Amino acid sequence: MRHLSIDIETFSSVDIKKSGLYKYVQSVDFQILLFAYSFDGGPVQIIDLARGEALPAEVMFALHDPNTIKRAYNAAFEWYCLNKFFYSPLEQWRCTQVHGLYCGYTVGLAETAVALGLPDDKRKMGVGKSLIKLFCTPCKPTAKNGHRTRTLPYHEPEKWQLFKEYCKQDVVTEMEVERRLSSFPVPEQEQSLWVIDQMINAYGVAVDQQLIEGALYCDDLVSNELMSEAGQLTGLDNPKSVKQLSKWLTDETGNEIDNLRKDTVGEMIESMDECDARRVLEIRRELSKTSVKKYTAMREAVCQDGRIRGLLQFYGANRSGRWAGRLVQVQNLPRNYLETLTLARDCVKAKKVDALKLIYGNVPDTLSQLIRTAFVPSPGNVFLVSDFAAIEARVIAWLAGELWRLEVFATHGKIYEASASQMFGVPIELIKKGNPEYELRQKGKVAELALGYQGSTGALISMGALTMGLSEAELPDIVRRWRGSNKRIVDLWYGLENAALTVMRTGQPVGFKGLLVACEGDYSNQQDFLTIMLPSGRKLFYVKPHLRWNEKGREAIHYYGMNQDKKKWTIISTYGGKLVENVVQAIARDCLAETLKRLSVAGYQTVMHIHDEVVLDVPALQANLEEVTELMGQPIAWAPGLPLMADGFVTEFYKKD
Repeated sequence: MRHLSIDIETFSSVDIKKSGLYKYVQSVDFQILLFAYSFDGGPVQIIDLARGEALPAEVMFALHDPNTIKRAYNAAFEWYCLNKFFYSPLEQWRCTQVHGLYCGYTVGLAETAVALGLPDDKRKMGVGKSLIKLFCTPCKPTAKNGHRTRTLPYHEPEKWQLFKEYCKQDVVTEMEVERRLSSFPVPEQEQSLWVIDQMINAYGVAVDQQLIEGALYCDDLVSNELMSEAGQLTGLDNPKSVKQLSKWLTDETGNEIDNLRKDTVGEMIESMDECDARRVLEIRRELSKTSVKKYTAMREAVCQDGRIRGLLQFYGANRSGRWAGRLVQVQNLPRNYLETLTLARDCVKAKKVDALKLIYGNVPDTLSQLIRTAFVPSPGNVFLVSDFAAIEARVIAWLAGELWRLEVFATHGKIYEASASQMFGVPIELIKKGNPEYELRQKGKVAELALGYQGSTGALISMGALTMGLSEAELPDIVRRWRGSNKRIVDLWYGLENAALTVMRTGQPVGFKGLLVACEGDYSNQQDFLTIMLPSGRKLFYVKPHLRWNEKGREAIHYYGMNQDKKKWTIISTYGGKLVENVVQAIARDCLAETLKRLSVAGYQTVMHIHDEVVLDVPALQANLEEVTELMGQPIAWAPGLPLMADGFVTEFYKKD
């Protein structure tokens, strides 16, 4: 089996960051400029396609040869770009970016190289970006540049030569990343899942462009009206300015206003009687519906055939391997509560702003709730939407062996009521609407949502316990009662942490609850990991693990990873509850992966999936909801006894049922 490592540089007038890979490549002016390659780790060659050079016959043959594995960093890009002009089956490609993500590293070739300790890549990041901007994107026509709209090789011959060297160096770096990770291969089941993921992304999902244009029109009109009203009430040049508005509110109310965060604005509105200050705050809250910006993202990303492609990022969540959203961020769509979604959609498509105000009042909120509904099936089709019921709660119960919870999921499934019953010793039959005991369900619910991963009172508050009407004084009792009712889950936290600590201290692998915790290394390639093998056979990787004291003065496991707040590769500490969260979310992800494979084999077309939910584009006369929910609820060979259940609905546009 031969290996062909590839890196290409391309031009398109479409902004790839806003519109995505597929619209970028489908542009009529899309062009492959440079093609750098290496066979089997040999010297890197480069073909200057922009200057008329052609791919050698050996490379042309290799692109579709089943006995040649093609590799690239973010291989989806190279595969889709090249297939506009050359035939190269997706199944023959391997992605070095996925390999890095699987092993616990980060996104981006230069960033991954830096994390791996490869030389000079910090400097190359800046040089590469400037060269890509120069040759791969349009430029503004000016008198100085001869009114040209792009920079061609002969305009900047020295920089073009540097660009060719940069392209060749990317192949060198990609091969070195792959070499250093070669002792920790991506499992075959993940490779086949990556192929399914690329096919889902390439197929795309249709959007209602009339709804999108109507929503943007209505939002612009209403926003201008609200800004005008806020300006009249405050006399400010820019009522959206936090600095200006905070000073005005301080003067108006006599109270010092130090921030205008969403929760602060909400609390201030609730505490005020009708007045100018309250109305201005209400306007700010309406204008803060940033989710409406997703309509703009949709308009930017939609291809000529009315479909958006590339919404999902494989292995987007570095620790668990879950998918992440791209372009429109479908993993983070606002919920819908309106009962008359069809009427609201019709009003927006007809740009009937006055009708929206009359029927729904808050137009920005209505537009926000309609974002999901902009995704529509193909002509003649419907969406079949199905999701796992309480998947993480089921997985943690199964992993811990918490028998009473497993019994709940095997029978009625009312985990909030059952949790309250266990916590407060009240028969579950009494916890129903109309009974005084029903208020306990709220405590059971917030406990279930907040405490499964070693959370305490702070987690309850973050989950909204205080806004539910609970007092801070009663929160410690809720924590104590929940932990007392879920002793095996508590044991799971501490047991997994102790297993990991033992592995770190002794270097010997430890089996625990169907997991295998181990230290793995390839010291010739400077690789060192703490790994947790999941029941599926997939592993979680923690890079360069070590023991040191944490902020609480306890010896704890630390490793290198991406700080999600600071977006920086740095040292991160972990503990039992966090390890359990990683494992549970990873197992839940693997359950979804099994479902995607089953649906693919059964001939269903998945257009997107969100957390534990799949959205299928099926002919209206063939929409078999029962078959799909049965497929999702089938036992999984590597998870005997895991009680899975799915529910769903059929719809003419995407929504939250």
